[in-house]
Amino acid sequence: MSGVVESPLRWTCKSTRTLAGELVWRKHPISHMKVAQYLRDMGYSLQGNRKTEEGEDHPDRDAQFRHINREVRRALGLGWPVVSVDTKKKELIGNYENQGRQWRRKESAEHVNGHDFPDPRVPRAYPYGIYDHARNTGFVNIGTDHDTATFAVASIRGWWHYEGRRLYPRATQLLITADGGGSKGYRLRLWKLELQRLADQTALAIHVCHFPPGTSKWNKVEHRLFSFITSNWRGEPLRDYETIVRLIAGTTTATGLAVTCRLDRRKYPVGRKVTDAELAAINLTPQRFHGEWNYTINPRA
Repeated sequence: MSGVVESPLRWTCKSTRTLAGELVWRKHPISHMKVAQYLRDMGYSLQGNRKTEEGEDHPDRDAQFRHINREVRRALGLGWPVVSVDTKKKELIGNYENQGRQWRRKESAEHVNGHDFPDPRVPRAYPYGIYDHARNTGFVNIGTDHDTATFAVASIRGWWHYEGRRLYPRATQLLITADGGGSKGYRLRLWKLELQRLADQTALAIHVCHFPPGTSKWNKVEHRLFSFITSNWRGEPLRDYETIVRLIAGTTTATGLAVTCRLDRRKYPVGRKVTDAELAAINLTPQRFHGEWNYTINPRA
């Protein structure tokens, strides 16, 4: 309900009972039900937040989308592996509420803790996903330490070691699509250094295309892999790492999605600094169109 223009309280989230109480105190007798009726008549309703704001659009946003689409089609046409990568939201491990509902017998709901305060001692899971465009398969590496660039590239390395090199035995190129922030941000030196190490180890030329700022939800790993994982474990408390691995590995879809999941208990310390000399030694070739978003890291001799 709006207030006077000069008042700092322009909008309120007070309940109808509280509003009715204040009106009665101001000598306007009214019930909370009548307040609710008046609010509805004036076009008000109870509403939550909607995640729609992406921030200001970059002027080359659509052009970058078209560029990514061309690069993906070209790579698939040439038989290169094409993967979309990202880290899913970290999850608390323990007897905590997991959003969503599942079919159960009456009066048999799971009993979980009444609170889920983020105590630093509570274990976390960091699911890093790799979605294979051509095969419609997912590979998820469950980290237990920190979501760093080293962890991100270690997850991609795990996919290549356990699946990629078998599925693409003749591949000499790899295309990665990723959003522009987090552990695989286009400004992150460590991300590029770790990709250089991966290129050296696999002899693959690694092409990277980043989505423009504020458009991460368009990355295919989000709606081709993570969305189905979330749906598969809805309402299921993630009490231990083994439960997460089992639920993710059991994720399937009507279109044939298959998911491999592995648990990664290695340590990935934060704060690793990349020196100017290390950065200069990276064999990186930027593309002509937005080279900060689109670049190739070739193996060093």
